[in-house]
Amino acid sequence: MRLSTNFRSVFFDLDGTLADTAPDLAAAANQMRIDRHLHPIDPQILRPLASAGARGLIEASFGIKPDDDSFADLRDEFLNNYQAAIHVHTRLFDDIENLLNLLDQANIPWGIVTNKQKRFTNPLMQSMGLDQRTRAIVSGDTTPFAKPHPAPILLAAKILEIDPKHSLYVGDDLRDIVAGKAAGMQTVAAAYGYCGNHEPPDSWGADHLAYHPTDLIDIIFPKNRLE
Repeated sequence: MRLSTNFRSVFFDLDGTLADTAPDLAAAANQMRIDRHLHPIDPQILRPLASAGARGLIEASFGIKPDDDSFADLRDEFLNNYQAAIHVHTRLFDDIENLLNLLDQANIPWGIVTNKQKRFTNPLMQSMGLDQRTRAIVSGDTTPFAKPHPAPILLAAKILEIDPKHSLYVGDDLRDIVAGKAAGMQTVAAAYGYCGNHEPPDSWGADHLAYHPTDLIDIIFPKNRLE
């Protein structure tokens, strides 16, 4: 059976799209609370804020916003906690490994475009065994701009030498869809991810919606095109 698709490359956001990193992000925030003799917060409460990174988790955990004097120190502490235990509970979402295998089988290159800093992205990709499977790993500090600017996505397409108009970008945040469209790619809103505090994913203007990773397989390899 030959797998057919209209896409020549596929790019993914990392947190909340390819991998479920929320448990380790929440643990980093809760460790800060425990160190201050505060009760930890239910990780399920913190889960939707994972896509907002340190900013969202610190605000939820301590009511501290980026313009507060103490934010910078709390952010450094949070990031140090996270770096020290970056791959304890983090896992690929169900069926993502199957999807990546299908892409590899079909010789469709794929890559990662994340706002996560490379000091976190690279070791996490290595620990999940994904760093050797793609040469397009673009982090939030790889270019001068982060998503929703299209520069990181355009760089990933350039690395793979694929025209963006023949590519697909998948993400679980509104900024992913904005960036993907600005880069000239078709987009998928990963509604199974964290999705932040935005309007519902079906209002983001994405070309496709995925409520489960298996939907990504159907979008990339439509059943009526399996030969």
